[in-house]
Amino acid sequence: MLEKALTGSKRYYGWIAALLAVIGVGFACYLWQLSFGLGITGMSRDVSWGFYIAQFTFLVGVAASAVMVVLPYYLHNYKAFGRITILGEFLAVASVTMCILFIFVDLGQPMRVFNVLLHPTPNSVLFWDMIVLNVYLLLNIVIAWKVLEAERNNVAPPGWLKPFIYISIPWAVSIHTVTAYLYCGLPGRGFWLTAILAPRFLSSAFAAGPALLILLCMIVRKFTRFDPGKEQIQSIAKIVAYAICVNVFFFLCEVFVVFYSRIPEHMDHLTYLFVGLHGHGVLVPWMWASMILMVVSIILLVNPVTRKNETVLIVACIAVFVGTWIDKGLGMISGGFVPNPLHHVNEYVPTVPEVLIALGIWAIGFLVLTVLYKIGVTIKEEIAGLT
Repeated sequence: MLEKALTGSKRYYGWIAALLAVIGVGFACYLWQLSFGLGITGMSRDVSWGFYIAQFTFLVGVAASAVMVVLPYYLHNYKAFGRITILGEFLAVASVTMCILFIFVDLGQPMRVFNVLLHPTPNSVLFWDMIVLNVYLLLNIVIAWKVLEAERNNVAPPGWLKPFIYISIPWAVSIHTVTAYLYCGLPGRGFWLTAILAPRFLSSAFAAGPALLILLCMIVRKFTRFDPGKEQIQSIAKIVAYAICVNVFFFLCEVFVVFYSRIPEHMDHLTYLFVGLHGHGVLVPWMWASMILMVVSIILLVNPVTRKNETVLIVACIAVFVGTWIDKGLGMISGGFVPNPLHHVNEYVPTVPEVLIALGIWAIGFLVLTVLYKIGVTIKEEIAGLT
C-alpha cells in the first residue's frame, strides 16, 4: 500500500516540498543546537522545560484523542465512525512521532536517550512515559494498517487484532495520564500540584484532538473525492463541545481552590499568567486570548444552529485548537516554572531557533500525516469506486 504515497497531483508534491523546506530549516537549527548546546533556547536555571516539552505535552493529548473515535466504533458498534476511524488512528501515529522527536531535541545530547534503556528506573515516571508512548505508537500503526489492508481486500480484519484494539482504548487514556503525573508528582511546583491535573489534561485532549480531526476531515473532503460524512463530523463536534465545556469547568475549579485557600505559592502562578507579577507578564495577553477563544468556541459548539453550520464549525474548531494549545502549550509549562519556589520571576520566552526547530518537528508530523492520509484516502476511494 505504500506505493499510494508515491503518486499524486502537483498540489500534493508542492505541499510535500514545502514541508521538506521547513524540515530543512528546523534541522539546520537543530545542528546549531547540537553544536552549541541548549543555550540557544530561552530556557534557564529556573525554567528547565520550555517550548519543546510544551509541544510534547500538547501533542500527547492530540494522540490520546484518537480513542474518541476508536471507542464508539469498536466498543459500541457505531458504524458511522467506520469512515473516519482510520483518520483518527493515523493522526495518533503522527502525533506520537512528534512527541518522541520533541523529547529527543529537548535532551540536548541525543545519546542520552539510550540511558533510559541502558539504566531503566521503574520508580521514575519518565521511564513509564517512554513505555506508554512507544507502545501506543506501535498499537496504532499495527491496528490502522491491518484494518486498512483488510478493507482493501474486502475481508474481515484478522482475529488476533481485536485484543490489540481493546488494549489501545485504555492505553490512550494512560499516555496522557502518565504525562500529567510527570508534573503533578513534583511537590515543589505549586501550579502542577493538584489531583485534577490528569483530568484537565484529558478534557483538553478530547477537545483539541477531535477539533483537529474535524478540520482534517474538511480538508480531505475539499481536496479528495472521499467524503468523511456530515453525520460523522457532527458527532465529533458534539464530543468537542462537551470536552471543552469540561475543560473550562476544571480550570474554574482550580481558580476557586487556589484563591479561596489563599495559599501564596499557588496564587502566584495564576496571578502571573493572567495579570502579571512583580511587573512581569509576558504571557498575560496569550492567556486571556486562550480563555476568550475557549469561551467563544463553547458558545458556537453548544448551540446546535451554529454547530451545524460547517463554516462556523471550522471557526469553532480552530478556536478550540488554538485556545487549548496556548493554555497547555504555553501557560501550563511556563506557568509551572514562573515564579520559582522562592517567588522570584525569571520569565521564559522561546528563541527564534527554538521556534524553528519546533516548526521543523511539526512539519515532520504533517509529512507523516500527509503520507498516511494519502494512502488511507486513496484506498477508501478505491473501495467506494471513486477512482
